[in-house]
Amino acid sequence: MTMLEPNTGTVLGPGCKSLPPRAWAMGAADFVATAPELAEFTTPVLTLDESALAHNLAVLADWTERAGVALAPHGKTTMAPQLWARQLEAGAWGITLATPWQAQVGRAAGVSRILLANALVDPVGIAWVCHEQDADPTFSVTCWADSVQTVQAMTGALERAAPGRPIDVVIELGADGGRTGARTLDKGLEVARAVHASPWLRVAGVGGYEGALAHDRSPDGLRVIGDYLDRVAALHRRLDHAGLYDAGPVIVTVGGSAYPDQVVAHCGPLGDLEGAHGTATTVVLRSGAYIVHDDGFYAGISPFAGTLRSAMHAWARVLSRPEPGLALLDAGKRDVSVDEGLPVAQLAVGVEPAQSRAWLDDSMVTGVNDQHAFLRLARGDPDALPVGSVVRLGLSHPCTALDKWRRIPVVADADAARPQVVDLVTTWF
Repeated sequence: MTMLEPNTGTVLGPGCKSLPPRAWAMGAADFVATAPELAEFTTPVLTLDESALAHNLAVLADWTERAGVALAPHGKTTMAPQLWARQLEAGAWGITLATPWQAQVGRAAGVSRILLANALVDPVGIAWVCHEQDADPTFSVTCWADSVQTVQAMTGALERAAPGRPIDVVIELGADGGRTGARTLDKGLEVARAVHASPWLRVAGVGGYEGALAHDRSPDGLRVIGDYLDRVAALHRRLDHAGLYDAGPVIVTVGGSAYPDQVVAHCGPLGDLEGAHGTATTVVLRSGAYIVHDDGFYAGISPFAGTLRSAMHAWARVLSRPEPGLALLDAGKRDVSVDEGLPVAQLAVGVEPAQSRAWLDDSMVTGVNDQHAFLRLARGDPDALPVGSVVRLGLSHPCTALDKWRRIPVVADADAARPQVVDLVTTWF
C-alpha cells in the first residue's frame, strides 16, 4: 500500500488554509516545484522547518539505537503520514496511534505495525482489526487492556468475528491519580490471566504512560516517575514468571516525550532480544513530539532540550496598535496552541536583528482570542511593530498546534531572511 494521499496529483484549493490563491487548482507537488516563498502565503500560517525535522529524526534514531530500545513514535502528535514515513525510514519499530480510526488512517498509509495505546473495545474497530490481520499476515495491531471487563468486552466481540489470528494485548499498568491502567500489580496479573484464558487474545507484554504522573523534572517529579517505571518492570517480570507469555517476542512499552531517559534507565535492562533471561523482550518508547519539538513545554522538560530543535513556528501579522505597548496579531486559538503555554514572539520579519530585539525583548503574549493574540511590548514604543508587520512566534505543544492545519508548508530554514517552501505536509485530524 502507498502513503495516504501523496502530494503527487493532489489538487489544492481555498480549503487549504493560508495557501496563496495562485496555488488553487494546482497539484501540491506542482505548486512546490514553483519554488514558492513563505511571503506569498497569507497570515496567520504555521510552518515546519525541514532542517529541524531532519536533525530531530537523526538525533532520536541515534539515541535509541545506542540505548538499545525501539521507538514507535505516537502518530497522533502529527497525524501526518508523510512524517510517519520518515520516522519509519529512520528506523522506527512501528507507529503508535490512539483510536481505531487513527489506526485505519495508519493502515491506509501503509504502516504495517501499529501499537494502539488504548483499550480496543469498539466492536466495529475490533472487526476491522480482525479483517485486516487475517487478510495480511505482515500487518499487526497491538492494543491495551487494564481490566477483566475490557477482556470480556473484547472476547465477546471476537467470538462474533471469529478471527483467524489472535489480537495481541499489552497489559496496562496505571497509578493512583493517573489516567487509565490497572492500579496494582495484582490487578495487572488478574487482567493478564483473563487475556491468557481467551482463545482470541495473546498476552503481548506490559505498558503504561508515565507522563500523566508528573509535569516537571524536579527531584520529586523524577522520583514519582521512577517508582512507576519500576512497577511496570515488576509487572513484566511477574507475568513472565507466571508463564503468561505463551511465546515471544513481547514488548515493554512506556514513554512519552518528557521522560524517555527515565524509561531507558528503569526499563531498558528488560530488553532481552534473545530471551536469554526469560521471554524475548523489546523495550519500546512511544515518544511522538520529538520530530517537531517546540519552544515551550517540551523545550523545558525534554532530556534533549538544547539538542532537539523546534521545527514549528507560526507567522502572524500586526492588525492593530490600539494603545501604546499593545499589538494585536492575527493568530488566535484556531491557529496556534495555547494549552501548554502561550506563543512567544521571536523575531520581527524583514528588519535588522538589532531592531527586532529592540522591539520584542521582554515582550509577552498575554492572551489569545479566537482570531487575535495580544502582544504586550515592554518599551511602549509607538513606532515599534507598525500595522502590517509580521512576527514569527514560537509555540508550545505540537499535539495541539498541528491539529489546526490541514496543509502545512515546510520551509527549508525558518531562520532565513526569505524562507523558501520546499514541501507541503498533509495532516489527518
